[in-house]
Amino acid sequence: MKCEDPFLLHMFNPTKNVSPFDVNMAYEADFDGVIPYTDVELDDIHGLTQDTIFSRGPTGVKRTSIFIGGRDFSLALDMLKRAKTAMVPPFEVSVFADPSGAITTAAAIVASIERWVEKQGKGSLERKNVDIIGTGPVGICAGILAANCGAYVTLVSYLGPEVGQELADECCMKFGVKMHGAGSRTNEEIASFLNDSHVVIGAAKAGIRILRADQLQNAQNLIVAADVNAVPPLGIEGVEVNDMGKVIEGTPEKAVGIGALAIGDIKYKVHYGLFKMMVDEKAKPIYIDHEEAFKVARTIAAERIK
Repeated sequence: MKCEDPFLLHMFNPTKNVSPFDVNMAYEADFDGVIPYTDVELDDIHGLTQDTIFSRGPTGVKRTSIFIGGRDFSLALDMLKRAKTAMVPPFEVSVFADPSGAITTAAAIVASIERWVEKQGKGSLERKNVDIIGTGPVGICAGILAANCGAYVTLVSYLGPEVGQELADECCMKFGVKMHGAGSRTNEEIASFLNDSHVVIGAAKAGIRILRADQLQNAQNLIVAADVNAVPPLGIEGVEVNDMGKVIEGTPEKAVGIGALAIGDIKYKVHYGLFKMMVDEKAKPIYIDHEEAFKVARTIAAERIK
């Protein structure tokens, strides 16, 4: 049976494929139809957005949304801004950017870490040293969120401190945050940041061991270690995929670990919750970036981590 004025989600993707994860989540959240667009360029967004909003009447436009995917965090946010400027109220729809799930994953990571730092009696993330090993979209987004919480953030690249600093400088310029760069090619490079680290986030490629147990045993100030890698060998030795606040053996301050599947559980709830917010014809259109996702993640983490 044909649905009158269905809830439609238009997916603008700068890569050749749309993520099946995002498609599945959209249908789980009760969108009636999901329409994929691939190889979309930044200059395409204005026209696609206006075709989207002007093709439906006053009722239909309230049941229309846009999702922006891909793999590039910065490009996705640029596309979101371009879509927002193309709106002509009252022809305006919600837009959600989440390239490779990086925004919802990073929001889940930082919100979970924030809760465990508090539970450990260490206050907030403000003035904590947060070191992020891995400079893909998840690592960069997590760094921006942590920096916005007042943390001292270091982006750590396996390609060396010069590359880490270059990426940190780009984030500082574009997002107005303070970050530093470091390398992780040698034990000496790792020790240079890990000895002072309060929080470490493993966001490198799957299947790569980035921190060993003996290195963690020298992390005198470590409070929380979070690892997004669920593929053996795990990224941070001693942090299992289902851990949510389990003490990491041998760490001087009894640091706790947050594993990939535990992070994924909160990420899923954040992703689903944001889609559900878009399937609400009575609500005003919303523009969901890393900051909006983090607000939802904080609420979910507070419910999950008592």
